[in-house]
Amino acid sequence: MSSASAWVGFDVDDADGTRVGRVHGAYADANGGEAVWLVVALGRRGAKTVVVPVRECAAAAGRVWMAQPREALRDAPAVDPSRPLLREHEAAICAHYGVGEGVGRHAEIAARQDGEITAQPA
Repeated sequence: MSSASAWVGFDVDDADGTRVGRVHGAYADANGGEAVWLVVALGRRGAKTVVVPVRECAAAAGRVWMAQPREALRDAPAVDPSRPLLREHEAAICAHYGVGEGVGRHAEIAARQDGEITAQPA
């Protein structure tokens, strides 16, 4: 797994530099084990948990910056970070973030079957 697991506990800032939450964990590809999603608990109390693409994040000095605006996280589908993601869940999350079917993570899971676990909590 990549350095994403070392980011647990880091504050997360949106594309404008505004704090939106804290890294709660990561999801890794069920086949390859590489981190594909960061689990972010939103707000000060972490009332909603969402995932953001690891590929759109950078970390330094105890913070993670992501390429998405705050509204994208607020409107993202909630996840239960203790449960795996199925192909159709990941496809919906990719679509929410504007990741087209032939691009990035969406392309990686396209050939997998509906109901197949594609990402595991790391």
